[in-house]
Amino acid sequence: MAGSNLKAGGRLVSVVIPCYYSELTIEKVVTMTRDVLVSKGYRYEFVLVNDGSTDGTFDRIRSLCKDNPSIIGVNFAKNFGQHSAIIAGLRYVHGDYVMLMDDDMQTHPSQCGLLLDEIEKGEHDVVFAQYPQHKEALWRRLGSDFTLWTMRVLTGRPKGIEASNFLVMKRFVSDEMIKYDGPYVYIQGLMFRTTHNMVNVTVKHFEREVGTSGYTLRTLVRLWSTVLNFSMVPLRLASIAGAVLGLLGLVWAVLLVVQKLLDPSIQTGWSSLMVTIILCSGIIILFLGLIGEYLGRLTMTVSKTPQYVLKEVIEDGGDEDA
Repeated sequence: MAGSNLKAGGRLVSVVIPCYYSELTIEKVVTMTRDVLVSKGYRYEFVLVNDGSTDGTFDRIRSLCKDNPSIIGVNFAKNFGQHSAIIAGLRYVHGDYVMLMDDDMQTHPSQCGLLLDEIEKGEHDVVFAQYPQHKEALWRRLGSDFTLWTMRVLTGRPKGIEASNFLVMKRFVSDEMIKYDGPYVYIQGLMFRTTHNMVNVTVKHFEREVGTSGYTLRTLVRLWSTVLNFSMVPLRLASIAGAVLGLLGLVWAVLLVVQKLLDPSIQTGWSSLMVTIILCSGIIILFLGLIGEYLGRLTMTVSKTPQYVLKEVIEDGGDEDA
C-alpha cells in the first residue's frame, strides 16, 4: 500500500473503524488518532467501513481517502451491523498491530497510546480497553454487564477480562479471525477461540460528541444471540435440564405411589398435575425454540448468507468497484 507515512520507521498500526452516521466526527477521529500514532513513532493506515449510512458519511470517507492514500474506504450496500463492518475492515489490514475503535469519540484517540504501550511489552496478544466510568444510560450498562457475564460463560472468555470494541491485537489474531465466513459475526467470540492471552488496560470513557447510539434493545438482543454460533453450552444446558426434570418426575412418581399405598383415600391432585404439565411444556417449548434457532443459523450458513455486501472500495486514493 502506498503512502508517505509507510516509509517512516517503526511498526505499522492498522486502525479499523466501523462508521455509522458519523459524517460530523469521523474526520476528527482519524486526524487525532493519526497524530497520536505519529507522535509515538508508528506508521499507520486506516480502514473506514461505512455500515450503510445514508447521510454524508461515505462522502467524508471518500474525501479522507483522496487526501491520504494511507486511508482505505469500504462502503456497504446496506446496514449489516458493527461486527460485520469490523470483520470486513480486518480483511484490508496490513499492519503489525490492528486497532479497533469507534467513530463517535467515546473511544477517544487520546487513549490509544495506553493500549499500544501494553501490546509493545510483548506479553499479550490482545489488549482491551477497560472503563472505570461509563458514559452511557443505566439500562445500557446493565445490559452490557449481563452480556459480559453470559459471554464469559458461553464463549469461554478468560475470567477477569472485560471485552470491549476498543482494543489492539497482534496481526496473527486478526488473520485467524477473518477465516470465519459464517453469516453471524461476533468479534469477541472469534478472539476468544483464537487466544486467551489477553489483558485489560484502564482508559477514560468520553461522552459521545454527536448524536445517539445506533444500538437499540432489539439490535443488542440480536448481537447477544450471535453467541449461539460460538458455543454448544445452551444445547448442553437443555440436555441437563431435561435429565434433571426427568429425574424429579421419577422421584415424584415414586412418592405419589408410596403415598397412595399408605393412604388410599388421598385424591390425585389436579392442581399439582396442571402445574407440572405447564412447567414441563414451557421448558420443552423453550428448548425446542433454542434448537430451532441453531437449525435456522445452520441453514443460513449452508445457504451462504453473506456477512456483508460491498458496494465500493477506495484504496490508494482511487475508486475500485467491489
